[in-house]
Amino acid sequence: MKVLLVHNRYRFRGGEDAVVENTLQLLQDHGVEARLFDKASADIPSSLPGKIGAVFSGIYSRAAAAEMAVLIRQFRPDVVHAHNLYPLLSPSVPAAARRAGVPVVMTCHNYRLVCPIGVHFVRGAICERCAGGREYWCLLRNCRENRFESAAYALRNTATRMLGLFKRNVTVYIAISEFVKQRLAAAGFSEDRIEVLYNMISRPDTPADAGVGRYAAFTGRLSAEKGVETFLQAAARLPEIPVKIGGVGPLEATLKRDAPSNVVFTGALDMAGLAEFYRNAAFVVVPSVWHEAFGLVAAEAMSHGIPVIAARNGALPELLEEDEAGLLFAPGDAADLADKMRLLWGNPQRRRAMGLAGRERAERLFSARAHFDRLTAIYGRAIELIRNNAAGQVFEA
Repeated sequence: MKVLLVHNRYRFRGGEDAVVENTLQLLQDHGVEARLFDKASADIPSSLPGKIGAVFSGIYSRAAAAEMAVLIRQFRPDVVHAHNLYPLLSPSVPAAARRAGVPVVMTCHNYRLVCPIGVHFVRGAICERCAGGREYWCLLRNCRENRFESAAYALRNTATRMLGLFKRNVTVYIAISEFVKQRLAAAGFSEDRIEVLYNMISRPDTPADAGVGRYAAFTGRLSAEKGVETFLQAAARLPEIPVKIGGVGPLEATLKRDAPSNVVFTGALDMAGLAEFYRNAAFVVVPSVWHEAFGLVAAEAMSHGIPVIAARNGALPELLEEDEAGLLFAPGDAADLADKMRLLWGNPQRRRAMGLAGRERAERLFSARAHFDRLTAIYGRAIELIRNNAAGQVFEA
């Protein structure tokens, strides 16, 4: 099988960029002939003409479409796997693939197809005003906190929706959780063409012993959507429980100022430091107040054999299966979170059992082997759909 991955790298490297690189390596490690066609947002000129050009290339780029057509003729892929396409690649890339009769699989890492800024979260609260073809709210609310960018994002989503550039050219969508799948289906994307594939997580060789964990842990970006304030409020109710917070972000100074005395901030953690951070924890708290599309921290903790206490929000409940790999609490409810923390802190045997159950679940859902098998099955389905659509016509919007 030949697979052509397509991705527009973000200006500042993020998890999605790493996912694409890991997917390329995974395919190659399993004998798949895979190649990457990518662009980088960092290459966009900072001048006004450069920014305006990026707005329109995000809707449709003739240059990217032409380049894609050449790559398809030269490489002759069996399937194109698209990731982020904005702003230099655009929906013109899947359109070029479909014109060549090549099936297109597209991973939806966020809510970009239904929310112009991709997160359904604005100024500290969940926002779904753009749903149902009302992308103008992105400009009215200035969701990017930059009028030019907010207008550009609203225009881009409006144009691609009205022209059906994704619905007509993507064969199969990959949602990174069942929750994301349901959001896409609710927005009018064909549910029978959306497949769920969780992100791939590496698993340590041996599990940690959560029963001897020394603290309650949080790691992640210190920003509003992560709900760290709720975690600090819960920690203040439980002075007997040591708490460690890893990561950096825009709220770091405020959080440190307001933190109770039982909380220690570790700062940024490298890969080795993060693994050690997980393994010495009694449990990991994921207090997100936005719709988590996946829940990377929860999945990583599970892979180490550490139980998770997570907000009942977004994809988190489906990752944990409450009372199997961890506990759930009401988002933003510090009292409920404190109750769950107290319960696990006082029960080492239950922590140990939940940790091992979570590790087994992580192996089944997030391992490289499981990911490869599921991904190639999705490729196969996309190829079959195109074969059945013998004339190679685009799907109806």
